[in-house]
Amino acid sequence: AFAFDIDGVLIKGSKVLPPTRKMLQFISGENPLGIKVPFICLTNGGGVTEKQKAEQLSDMWSYAADTRASQISPDRLVLAHSPMRALAETYADKLVLVLGGREKSCKQVAHHYGFRRVVQPNDIYSWNTSVWPFKTTSTWLSGVGGDRFDFHKEPIQAIMMFHDSCDWGTDLQIAMDALLARDGYLSTMRAADETAQQIPLYFSNPDLLWSNDFPVPRFAQGAFRVALEALYKDVTGKKLEYTLFGKPETVTYQFAERAIRQQLSLADQQDALMEPLQVYAVGDNPAADIAGANGYGWTSILVRTGVFQGRDNDQKYPAAHVADHVGDAVRWAFEREMGV
Repeated sequence: AFAFDIDGVLIKGSKVLPPTRKMLQFISGENPLGIKVPFICLTNGGGVTEKQKAEQLSDMWSYAADTRASQISPDRLVLAHSPMRALAETYADKLVLVLGGREKSCKQVAHHYGFRRVVQPNDIYSWNTSVWPFKTTSTWLSGVGGDRFDFHKEPIQAIMMFHDSCDWGTDLQIAMDALLARDGYLSTMRAADETAQQIPLYFSNPDLLWSNDFPVPRFAQGAFRVALEALYKDVTGKKLEYTLFGKPETVTYQFAERAIRQQLSLADQQDALMEPLQVYAVGDNPAADIAGANGYGWTSILVRTGVFQGRDNDQKYPAAHVADHVGDAVRWAFEREMGV
């Protein structure tokens, strides 16, 4: 089976990378053995539901006249926040502050996962615009609507970052307000001698950088986390506590393995279900894709179409193989496994 990263492997920004369509045809049966190979897309991206992402990708990489062949089903997608669905068992009816994404997109994802009481920084800004006085009100409120809360009376009980921030200043300020608040009540501050962090904090991925249309990598959610850690340390003198999801975290690979086994089950490959999985993980980010695959016992392949641009293997997180692009990566795996 294959686990493909998306950004920097299959697409780059708004463009499909040239080898992607032929590679998808190849693993869909257009290979010397005529076999279909199970695959998932395992990404530290997100900000939309799995169904929405599947539709977006299907539209981007239609690679055959038969439109069914170009469709990717939502159950093949593991987004950064997909494993965070399990947190709804604990926080379904608790007030959760969700960070990241455009307008209400991440709020919609959280509702889809079963979180029933969700707020975003724009909801808090609409409650009291002085929370971040540097914002243009008309622009900021364009995405506001729906539930209204009185944050004097309704405490924030967890913070979850589902996607990259589109407004670092506002999001950092409001996240700090919640972390420093007494029992989660905004506009209060816990006593300086209270050492324990009161609100749980979750990040959907640790990536410091990601690859898009710009020639060099851009800051990602991990950079926001570093900034928040620095602010918290500077203000409180204490280390920020948080839980990480996404690659290279083990919980994400466990979730991804279940998704692959589901593909095998749907394909009625019962014999394969009884055997240890042989998964080839193709990625462009050594610290996320390669470190995670190596740590979980998958065979890692590093490509040069995204974050990684080196001539040789990465020194800190070496992959089992380095390929120019995803097409070469898949053909190397086929030759290694099948001799073709």
